Amino acid sequence: MNFDLTDEQEMVRKVVRQFVDKEINPYIQEWDEQGHFEVSIIKRLAQLDLMGVCIPQKYGGSGMDYNTLALVCEELERGDTAFRTAVSVHTGLNSMTLFQWGTEVQKEKYLVPQAKGEKVGAFGLTEPNAGSDVASLQTTAVRKEDSYIINGQKTWISLCDHADHFLVFAYTDKSKKHNGISAFIVERSMPGFSSQAIKGKLGIRAGNTGELYFDDLEVPHENMLGDEGDGFKIAMSALDNGRFTVAAGACGQILACLEESVKYCKERKTFGKEIGKHQLVQQMLAKMEAGYHMSRLLVFRAGELKNQGRRNTRETSLAKWQACDYANEAANDAVQIHGAYGYSNEYPVERFLRNSKAPVIYEGTREIHTVMQAEYVLGYRLDKSLSKPLPSWDEEKASTMY
Repeated sequence: MNFDLTDEQEMVRKVVRQFVDKEINPYIQEWDEQGHFEVSIIKRLAQLDLMGVCIPQKYGGSGMDYNTLALVCEELERGDTAFRTAVSVHTGLNSMTLFQWGTEVQKEKYLVPQAKGEKVGAFGLTEPNAGSDVASLQTTAVRKEDSYIINGQKTWISLCDHADHFLVFAYTDKSKKHNGISAFIVERSMPGFSSQAIKGKLGIRAGNTGELYFDDLEVPHENMLGDEGDGFKIAMSALDNGRFTVAAGACGQILACLEESVKYCKERKTFGKEIGKHQLVQQMLAKMEAGYHMSRLLVFRAGELKNQGRRNTRETSLAKWQACDYANEAANDAVQIHGAYGYSNEYPVERFLRNSKAPVIYEGTREIHTVMQAEYVLGYRLDKSLSKPLPSWDEEKASTMY
């Protein structure tokens, strides 16, 4: 297996890195302190054709492969988790799901403007009493002739105040439990929709996260994604994509921790020498280096399965679990290396530590992924084919798009 980046991947990585160093890093500390989500970053990413990286050009995207999307997420999170999260939600959870499950009419109406970055997409699954336990959803969608009436609430929704389109999951038949969940494309402009940001977050303060409310919101039947009762399968396939981008972003966080720690190790001296000369400090740096490369290999493995259109739930789960754990450990060690200064916002590592906690929780907690991996090993869990084939990326076909 060749682990070298292609010329195109290397070009994309450099473009995003330059963008992060110029447009995000000089301002992120202020945005984080103010709890400010800088919307112009999304607009600039759209101008760079980075809001639909792995969506075919036929649908407004760039037609690149899934590991190129991983590189974009890695470099964005090297700047801050907030902006990787925006791409994860918009591209991974929403657009890639529309690409897999949407009708041609839905793709033309919603996917094309999202892939171009003209519209922003988000994902509405989590509720106050339904996180890992998806079957505990309380949101309902009642059919009325040619439409559905949605009532309920979603929480911890990224881009809640800025997204134009939302994939919303609701019960159409509670008696069927998770087989009675359906998926809908909801527009912000629809009467009965409202949102509210959550304040006081530990981390990702420069991101927009909050709640969605549906009060007798009427959505036309043609806005149902898939068929009635497909919602659970759609949500799980979406999470395979979202978790992939989260894992890729975690690699970027490890890299940021390593870069800042190496820089500080060369500046700070104790006992007459640079602290990088101390073996216990070297041990922490070595852990970061190993964690970065192991995480990236797991991400690229999952990405290659995606490129081939093969089921990758198991591999993506492992990548998400391990990469996020390594990122959390790297951020903790980075603060330790910085000593008392690591506890101050004079240096970015305290922000890295705060930001690193959320990915260990969302899109499948560490504990959920641990159980998943154990059940695969024990043979209790088997990947079943979805009713819709996974969209594959074929280099020969993709080359004809340009």
